[in-house]
Amino acid sequence: MIIPAPAVLEARPGEPVALPGDLDCARSDGPAESYSLSVSADGVTFSAADDAGEARGRATLRQLGETSGPLSIQDAPRSAWRGVMLDVARHFFGVDEVLRLLDLAALYKLNVLHLHLTDDQGWRIEVPEWPRLTAVGAETAVGGGAGGFFTRADYDRIVAHAATHSITVVPEVDVPGHVNAALRAYPELWGRDAPEPFTTWSSPGVSLDVRSEIVLRWLGDVVRAIPGEHFHLGGDEVEGLAHEDYVRFMWDACSLVLEQGKTPIVWEEAGVAKLPQGTIVQHWSDAKPAKAAADQGLPLIMSPAPHTYLDQKYDDDTRLGLTWAGAVDVRDAYDWDPETVIDGADVIGVEAALWTETIETRADIDAMVFPRLLATAEVGWTRHRSWEDFRTRLARHGELLDGLGVGFHRSTQVEWSKS
Repeated sequence: MIIPAPAVLEARPGEPVALPGDLDCARSDGPAESYSLSVSADGVTFSAADDAGEARGRATLRQLGETSGPLSIQDAPRSAWRGVMLDVARHFFGVDEVLRLLDLAALYKLNVLHLHLTDDQGWRIEVPEWPRLTAVGAETAVGGGAGGFFTRADYDRIVAHAATHSITVVPEVDVPGHVNAALRAYPELWGRDAPEPFTTWSSPGVSLDVRSEIVLRWLGDVVRAIPGEHFHLGGDEVEGLAHEDYVRFMWDACSLVLEQGKTPIVWEEAGVAKLPQGTIVQHWSDAKPAKAAADQGLPLIMSPAPHTYLDQKYDDDTRLGLTWAGAVDVRDAYDWDPETVIDGADVIGVEAALWTETIETRADIDAMVFPRLLATAEVGWTRHRSWEDFRTRLARHGELLDGLGVGFHRSTQVEWSKS
């Protein structure tokens, strides 16, 4: 959430008070990620329920910079899952770009970075037992440009940096569809000749041969090779598989992840399958399979495209982005309730997604992610929201983003403060 917000902050006018970034933080009782911050004539006190709460409190300190007089903040999140997804498969972004996004996500109290590591256009993560995944599968990208991949050391560096912000990194290896890059590397995964490279926007519609013994052995090696408490299996937009083969594979794949002590996550399409308890389902487009997942008692992450897909244009004049979900301006990203999208769903949080078919540079990321990500962050943090109040507070964050070198989109829905 962006500060100040009347629901959690009380302040009285007075002389500006500088808030030290290295302020000691005591531990206190309270829900996960909660913190308290008080400024008075006697000084500044800061306490938090846990390390994550301390990180969220320090994010508030960074946003405040200095405050006019006494204030008191008692703050805790609405949702346990507040994420942003970066697609590094369509266009590859290296470690430095990911670390920068982590720092900016932390400033707005997000706690999940979801990395979409594989797709038809490229495979972006090293798997020692299957070296051709990166030697061959990482060579391509949308448009035919250079690809790239993370070594295990690169990935460990990302995870370690995220941990300093109490942010969880969630890897995604998309199966059984969106696998053209993997099939180029190991055509035995579908039992045919290696396909041609795929460098356009959509999908060639190829899938793993899920009846082959080698596929689950390969997937087990992949899951073991990528560290983390969660593992996103994709499961979306699968073509060329019989329904019974698809649903059996999704059960087997999720079970494999659970057997390795990790939490499986799948896109909503997999909700048509019976899935093992402990699986999380991510809604993005179709309410019917998402509802089927909710009816199984499975928790949902809410990423409805008309509100959270950062690859969609802001308006007709936006240079980058797609339009299949319609224009998504800042108010669209803010003015919705994740708990009313799917009836009866156990909603654990929200996640914004940046797919990168049209995104190639840091400047492109900045323009499409900001300021809409701030809206998603507040949707995930608090129930007590007002668009008019938010747009007023957001206007003042233009200067903060400018100071951080973020080339954000100056939406016409916001009257940005002058520097």
